[in-house]
Amino acid sequence: MSLVLTEVDDNIGTITLNSSDKLNALSHALIADFMAALEEMKASDVRVVILRAPEGSRIWSAGHDIRELESGGHDPQSYGAPLRSAVRAIERFPHPIIALIEGGVWGEACEIAVSCDLLVATPNSTFAITPAKLAVAYSLGGVLNFMKSVGLPFLREMLFTAGPVTAERALHFGLINYVVPAEEIERFTVKLAQQIAQNSPLGVSLLKEELRILAEAYPLTPEAFERVQQLRRALYGSEDYQEGIRSFFEKRKPQFEGK
Repeated sequence: MSLVLTEVDDNIGTITLNSSDKLNALSHALIADFMAALEEMKASDVRVVILRAPEGSRIWSAGHDIRELESGGHDPQSYGAPLRSAVRAIERFPHPIIALIEGGVWGEACEIAVSCDLLVATPNSTFAITPAKLAVAYSLGGVLNFMKSVGLPFLREMLFTAGPVTAERALHFGLINYVVPAEEIERFTVKLAQQIAQNSPLGVSLLKEELRILAEAYPLTPEAFERVQQLRRALYGSEDYQEGIRSFFEKRKPQFEGK
């Protein structure tokens, strides 16, 4: 059974994450099905895609499947990692993608959501960037994706505390576009998609690509890149990283020693 469901209705495609028994954790298998669904949409006459969890979900996605994290000191967020490929696929998809969000968005799922072009959430939605809880590094691309949307003070709070942020605060700081009651969110999101689909698909695609290119125009010196890579290697080779993974499976609070 596919871990995503797809539907196309009058130039609007819908991709539904369909692994609720695992809280829509971003496993390699789910990401592969998601990527295939995007390719299917790209080959159709779709002009807008809505990405969602099943209606009424308590968790939109629990983020990276911890069971698939590397344990041998390797960086699981290298360029070719499935999750990085999924983010690039969203960013480079030729038409807008709207994230319809109900429930919690945890860890790397926050970046999947923020990589979408527009975000519509319910009042009970929450957002938590959680790598600090497990001594896991966040990718440079991931941090940049959040910097495109929110100011550094708010981003520091999300990264350093790893705590959940309400939809109201996420809206206030520009992380999402709309907060809509749960009973109205599907109708609202479809109407928004229809408004976009009525415009020139070539014009909208051009605008999306221009925004992507301009938003990525951040200078990074080779020395700075090498410094970050050194720190990432140190983290993934640390005892803290192993403790973070162990504590997750043992369902206890980690005891980090900073080494």
